[in-house]
Amino acid sequence: MDIALYYQEKGDKEPFILLHGNGEDGSYFKHQIEHFSDRYRVIALDTRGHGKSPRGTAPFTIEQFSCDLYDFMTSYEISNAVILGFSDGANIAMRFAIKYPNKVRALILNGANLNPEGVKRTTQIPIEIGYKIASRFALKSAEAKRNAEMLGLMVNDPNIGLNELSKITAPTLVICGSNDMIKESHTKEIAGKIPNAKLSIIKGDHFIANKRHNAFNKEVEAFLQIEE
Repeated sequence: MDIALYYQEKGDKEPFILLHGNGEDGSYFKHQIEHFSDRYRVIALDTRGHGKSPRGTAPFTIEQFSCDLYDFMTSYEISNAVILGFSDGANIAMRFAIKYPNKVRALILNGANLNPEGVKRTTQIPIEIGYKIASRFALKSAEAKRNAEMLGLMVNDPNIGLNELSKITAPTLVICGSNDMIKESHTKEIAGKIPNAKLSIIKGDHFIANKRHNAFNKEVEAFLQIEE
């Protein structure tokens, strides 16, 4: 691993890894860190180039971030964990669970998408425009280069095939908001292809883990209690 990922940790029981979304950091999950730390060892990572984690030199892709997660778990001798990912974090978790199924004890995917087509066009079009503008200025400005990399994660990534989802063996909860920026049909397609996955749609937008944390945590808790 060419970098050491920054993380926040609370609790000392079974590992429960939290993966944030694009342009965020582990503090997004403040309500989950607090809520689950009495039953789990909650570890909120900052993805490469996000928060307090360095950028390093490796590619800035969902695929690479899943490799970073593997390296993190290996270096801290975490043989397997409950993994909760939000947005790009859910995409990292999904890719990771496909590649390393035995390292995931339970999987919670919040606002995941297999490809950019899964995002509603009203959200995706401004991202694509922003990416084109930032890419144009990337060689002249460090800030534009960083913006291009961040937006590129949502324009060029993820690239997960629907049929790959059958490789996920962990009990899985697919959860989203009723007014999510991910198309509901796309979320249902993901849940339908992961063996025995549970689908939960709760009132709210893409950011339910933060804005509607009581309802979100209740759903996650109910799911994990069944899987224990």
